Parts: sequence; C-alpha cells; structure tokens
Amino acid sequence: MAPVAESWPELLVTERRMLAFVNANPGVTQKELGALLDLPQQTASRQINELLAHGLLLGGERVSRGQRGQPSLTLGINPERLFSLGVSIMADAISVMLVDMAGRERGYRRYRLPVMSRAAVLESAAAGLAELTGEAGIDPARVPGIGVGITGFIRSDRRSFNTPRSLDEWADVDVAEIFAERFGRPAWADNDGNVAAVGEALVGVGRWARTFAYLYIATGFGGGAIVDGAPLHGRHGNAGEYATMLPPLLYPSPTLELLRQTMALRGVEFADVSALVEGFDVGAPGVDEWIAKVTDSLSLVCGACVGVLDPDAIVLGGRIPTALAERVIPNIIIPVVPRRGEGRELIPIVPAAAPGDTTALGAAALPLQRCVFGDGWDR
Repeated sequence: MAPVAESWPELLVTERRMLAFVNANPGVTQKELGALLDLPQQTASRQINELLAHGLLLGGERVSRGQRGQPSLTLGINPERLFSLGVSIMADAISVMLVDMAGRERGYRRYRLPVMSRAAVLESAAAGLAELTGEAGIDPARVPGIGVGITGFIRSDRRSFNTPRSLDEWADVDVAEIFAERFGRPAWADNDGNVAAVGEALVGVGRWARTFAYLYIATGFGGGAIVDGAPLHGRHGNAGEYATMLPPLLYPSPTLELLRQTMALRGVEFADVSALVEGFDVGAPGVDEWIAKVTDSLSLVCGACVGVLDPDAIVLGGRIPTALAERVIPNIIIPVVPRRGEGRELIPIVPAAAPGDTTALGAAALPLQRCVFGDGWDR
C-alpha cells in the first residue's frame, strides 16, 4: 500500500496565474504582479497573502523601483513546498525524475529493462521514487502527483495509447489510472513527444521561442508543438505526430532505430537504441549514410511545420545526440520561393537546448501545470 500523499492545493484561476507569472519572473513585486494581471489592489493583496500563508510563495525584500507609496514585497516560488515525479516510458527503458515546485531537477534515475512489462516498469518507478526522495531528504508524501510520458499515439478516449510492440502491456489501457492506483496519488499521462516539448518550453528553447515545433527523434519519430507557450494537443491529442507527414515507402522515417540498423550494416553494432545513444560517435561508419537517407524526410516535415505553424523555431530533440543534430541541420532545406526579390523570413532549426532528460522533466511538469500553474493548458 502506497503511503498517503499530500493533496495538491485548490487554487483560483487568478492564483494560478500569479504563481505561473512569479515562477517565470522571480523577484516581481506584489504591486507589479497585481498591475500586470489587471487586478484591483485589494484583490491582489488578499490572494497573494493566501499564497504566502499556504507556503506556495515566499516573500523577499521590499523595494520601491521608483514607484510612489510604501516599498513593495518581492515574490518567489517556494521550491520546497511540494514536489512532482516524472516517469518516461520508452521502448527499451524508463527514466524517473524528481522536480521541485519551481521545476528544477532534484534527482534522476534511468533503468534499462529487458522486458517493458507493467510489473517491471512500476517496480522501477517505485524504486526511483524511494531512492530520489531518500537522497534529497524529502518525505515521499510531499510528492502529491506523478506525470507519465509514454511512446505511442493517443487513442480517442484521451486516456490510452497505441504503443510500440515492445510496450504491448501498456497498449489500450488507462496509463494514468494504473500509476494512480499503484502510487496512491493522482497521475497524468501524455505522449512522450508532447511532454518533451513541454520540458523544452520550460528550460530550453522555450526561453526565447514562444512558438516552436519539437521533432522527437528516438526509436520512433513524433513530436509536439508549443504555441504561445502552451502545448498544442489538437482534437484527439495527437498534434505533432509528424511521422504522418511522410508518405510510406517514399520517405524513410528519421529514427535512431534506422541509424542503428544502418551502422550495423557498416560493422558498428549496438544492442538497442539506448546503447547507441550512450556510445554514439558522430564520425562512426554509417552516420553519413543515415543523414543522406533522412535529409529529404526532415526537409519535408520542417517545410510543413513552417507552413502550418509559422513558428519561432524548429527543434530537433528527443534522444538524438546533439552532435548528430548539428550534423543534420545544415542539410535540411526548407523551400523558399522569392517574390519581388524577397523570400519568407528563415526559421531557425536548432538542436534541443534543455539539459538532461527532457521527456522526464516534461512528464514531471504535468502535475505542476495541471494543479499549480495551469491556465489554458489544453489546446
């Protein structure tokens, strides 16, 4: 039986907006926050005091910043108030990350599993929760929610996933409910491409790009889209499934499994994609051949992203090594037809910038976004 966890706070929409703004702008003053959210001074003061009393906000020094009247209290998120656990379920491994309420990584584990059964995945996730909270000196009860990112597209019920064959035991089941029952606390699940895009939005390219397409390159190929700072899910939850842009048999999918197979034909063998990522050498035989195979596929997808989203950037992420992304990007061509001697503004294509395991981080952000910072989360 899982230990009883604390509950997420019940917050007003304006209180969530306050927390989200303070998290993105630490040091904002109480007076500035009320003005930016267009709230009456008394309302803003009352709600800020509630958040301070519940330990969700911390008050700092008082500053005037050239404003009339009494100096105003500076505000920051209390990172130690609550924590969240993120679990990334891949085709051949899982990773587990503990984050604090400010979204900072506080511990991480990765487990390569010979069989991705429910029992093995849940046991590894439970071990990760125990180990990470123990190392951080945190009571597990202060982790009131779990987020899960899983490979596979989302079914019409928005609760189950059509997973790869290696994840047969996770196909067509309510993933969030399975984790909630096992851990005795609320859980949320989403496609790994969507949650990786959220992680990138939090601590990577999202720091300068409000709208971007995130191409998730791993054992398979998918991704997500961030529009005005929030994930785009679409009608059935599968916005960002870029593999569907590639006509079968004409354009190979730009996956790391294809890279593993291509390198094996040149005498460089890896047991699985995890081993390839860990031992990757950008100068190894087969790498240039893979780039030649997938360049047209990536050019087609990137061109479509530009035409549909008009993003600030296109990000090559997932499990692709940065060195490989940097080799691929100069080969990608987005067609631009000049008119009156002038073409469209070029959209930068960049490697993912978020440090560490972006998918696990984005998964851990799910409970925080749903319960603390969320406003306009689903699109």
